[in-house]
Amino acid sequence: MSFDHESWKLLGEALARLEAGFADLPPFSPGVDLPPLQAVLRQTAERLQDNYPYHHPLYAGQMLKPPHPLARLAYALALWLNPNNHALDGGRASSAMEKEVVADLARLFGWDAHLGHLTGGGTLANLEALWVAAQLRPGQTILASDQAHYTHSRISAVLQLPFAAVPSDAQARLDMAALRARLEQGDVGTVVATLGTTATGAVDPLPEILALQSTYGFRLHVDAAYGGYFTLADNLGAAARAAYDAVPQVDSIAIDPHKHGLQPDGCGCVLFRDPSVGALYRHDSPYTYFTSAELHLGEISLECSRAGAAAVALWATHQLLPPQPGGAFAADLGKCRRAALQLSQKLAADPRFVLPFAPELDIVVWAVNAPTVSAASRRARAIFEAAAARHLHLALAQLPVSFFAAAWRGAAIDQETVTCLRSCLMKPEHLDWLDELWRILDEATAVCHSE
Repeated sequence: MSFDHESWKLLGEALARLEAGFADLPPFSPGVDLPPLQAVLRQTAERLQDNYPYHHPLYAGQMLKPPHPLARLAYALALWLNPNNHALDGGRASSAMEKEVVADLARLFGWDAHLGHLTGGGTLANLEALWVAAQLRPGQTILASDQAHYTHSRISAVLQLPFAAVPSDAQARLDMAALRARLEQGDVGTVVATLGTTATGAVDPLPEILALQSTYGFRLHVDAAYGGYFTLADNLGAAARAAYDAVPQVDSIAIDPHKHGLQPDGCGCVLFRDPSVGALYRHDSPYTYFTSAELHLGEISLECSRAGAAAVALWATHQLLPPQPGGAFAADLGKCRRAALQLSQKLAADPRFVLPFAPELDIVVWAVNAPTVSAASRRARAIFEAAAARHLHLALAQLPVSFFAAAWRGAAIDQETVTCLRSCLMKPEHLDWLDELWRILDEATAVCHSE
């Protein structure tokens, strides 16, 4: 059995406790006809079998981490009320919970004073941060690394702002010489620094970017949708640690609790260091905000309806596993990082593979040794499929060959990019399963090399 069945027994008792809070209402029966529901639910379960086993340690591909059992239960419990955190009318308790967890997240980065709220995910969090930047730096260019998430260029187009991708260095980080050269051209309103790029988990050199900010006066937004929680890890490398320690000085941050924060999908967060940017959200809405003079979260959000259940689930998780240094939550992040380091050491020692650089977080990328880059790409795809046939699910990434210049010698460069294997070791269980992952990868590689 690989699914958690025991925790669901707690939901009935919690539902009864929730219902007790409404005991003074006149009796009402929702009239649920169970047999048809059961039949359709069984069909649903069968349809859902056509998925990869995202919950299992042998799934080590994309950025998909199972929610904590408590997050699942709290989210489900909230659905009996289905609160909407746009206005206090739609979610009084869940709005209060949201304010608390957003304050928790702000404190991760050293902010007591802040403005922020949960979003539907990292894309919306980044959109909102860049929308604020557009109000404060109208018409000016947005810069991000060529390894930053592709949505930054899309968001810039939506905002009708120019966008430019700055080249990355050999470590897949934003190249500082290239950034300075672009800043010298002028007309830059915002720079996006990424802490945990999607492809490689690279951490942009934030202290150096901040040094340039003092000269060129741009706004600095940190996209930490994937890597934000790693500020709690106690085993980062020196460069990554310096970047996280510099985060309190930036203007805005995006972080996704539905990645490393153990939440169901649909839970991102945007944070601003200066609460006065809330004035940019002012609008007239005579039909929404009338129950109290307290802040309604819809007054500081581009989104209107937002699931209060997401706030409830995150709040419950924070009560059990506070996101604090030295706690159980932080220790699990450290395990993910150790798993990535151990896998990278095995890869670096194996002549069949080419490791471009050590992982900065918990994402590992590697190429397959071959006479040509195109042959290496074909072998990577073959190993990817052979591993999946053995229930080890990795991912593929298309990376510049230049990332491998220091480690890969002798291969004919017949194309500029190489298809690599990629692994997100974002479950703490990956540390205990690493020998099994390596056994399957070794077997899949041996089969592909013999063909």
